[in-house]
Amino acid sequence: MYRETTDGIEVTVRPDFLDEESEPDDGRWFWAYTVVIANHSEETVQLESRYWRITNALGAVEEVSGPGVIGEQPVLSPGDSFQYTSGCPLNTPSGTMVGHYVMRRRSGERMRARVPAFSLDVPNVVRTIN
Repeated sequence: MYRETTDGIEVTVRPDFLDEESEPDDGRWFWAYTVVIANHSEETVQLESRYWRITNALGAVEEVSGPGVIGEQPVLSPGDSFQYTSGCPLNTPSGTMVGHYVMRRRSGERMRARVPAFSLDVPNVVRTIN
């Protein structure tokens, strides 16, 4: 698991390789990732948008942004948490993701809650270092 806290907003990510969704012979590997966003601050916040920077094993970068997550813009009161699962295909057997959520406080102020960088790796693959 990967975890990072920004101004009382804790983001935890657990990636899982999905062998049954992957087609290595066709250059496609697929991961699900489960995110828990917990509000440990003293203010109510709403998740407005997301930003992801996805990098494959060859260094190719894809940036993804948009409103909310999985079609929702959850409101989190102090002590609340929100969990969702999404997915990421890659054309290499490993990569990384990192990003942030734009959160709006009740006052209208916006802040970025960092998502920790996390690895997308096929399990049980032996790596050779040259």
